[in-house]
Amino acid sequence: MNFSKSLKLAVVAFAASCLSLAASAQDNTLLGAGSTFVYPLFSKMFSQYTASKVNYQSIGSGGGILQLTNKTVDFGDSDAPLNDDQTKKMSAAVLHIPMTSGAVVVTYNIPGVTAALNLSGKIVGDIYLGKITNWNSAEIKATNKGVNLPDLPIAVVHRSDGSGTSFIFTDFLTKVNPEWATKVGKASAVNWPAGLGGKGSEGVAGLVKQTPGAIGYVELAYAFENKMPYANIQNKSGKFIKPTIEATTLASNVTIPADSKVSITNTDNAAGYPIASFTWALIYKEQNYNGRSKARATELVKLLWWNIHQGQAFCAALNYAPLSKSAVKVAESILKSATFDGKSIL
Repeated sequence: MNFSKSLKLAVVAFAASCLSLAASAQDNTLLGAGSTFVYPLFSKMFSQYTASKVNYQSIGSGGGILQLTNKTVDFGDSDAPLNDDQTKKMSAAVLHIPMTSGAVVVTYNIPGVTAALNLSGKIVGDIYLGKITNWNSAEIKATNKGVNLPDLPIAVVHRSDGSGTSFIFTDFLTKVNPEWATKVGKASAVNWPAGLGGKGSEGVAGLVKQTPGAIGYVELAYAFENKMPYANIQNKSGKFIKPTIEATTLASNVTIPADSKVSITNTDNAAGYPIASFTWALIYKEQNYNGRSKARATELVKLLWWNIHQGQAFCAALNYAPLSKSAVKVAESILKSATFDGKSIL
């Protein structure tokens, strides 16, 4: 399928999702949109939540932020806090409520190689900069002694849409690869020096699976569910860490500020996985807008309260790290600050 046709299909799919959201608004279904990173978990959570119906569209963090900006959803979800430009475009203050933390993994499709590769952030950054172009390069061989790496070109795959997963990935690379920090930097959407783009974590996973020699980055759940191999990534302590719930939990065991906006990539924890992040539900602090009822605002806050308490029971089975007790306390405090006509909803 050519790029033009793919783009047209993506536009049609997005338009259909917007129509779906508009229809849901009429039957009192709570509406959410955003992160593909958290989609497997949200799908499970919302299928189990019985107090109200929830329609969550997995359109990427950038899409979720745009929908919240346009006030067409009750909540967005993003794997990166709002930046200054996004904050300025919001008509009112937005709360960030942590939902869970998860790992972004570096996955690949190398025929004949089933071992988990050991990769440093410097190597991954140089691959995405287009400097390392073959799987049997000296740099990759040096951290993978005994692995029979083929003489095969590396096909770089990245996200084509505004993505919190991309923010997590580029945030990590910016901390560990000086050239990446200078030339590309961190953002939900960057000017990629090399590679092909896939829409959503699903699109990236699909491209990697069908392309011999490919490398990409997705949330751990996507790689696990699709039986895709993923690398051990070198952390700040010099150890190559397998992305597990335990290693992600160790990375997320940090002091969380009152607004919950914190980066946990390149963790200081010697056993922590270095490409990890929280994901945040985003809602307007003042819920009385666009003719919203207090009942609808209350249902939204109750849903998110359930997510950070009972909903955490579904995290581990889907390879997400449950919120720590301190993170739950911060999330509770943030939700308690949500208001309707200036009065606390909870």
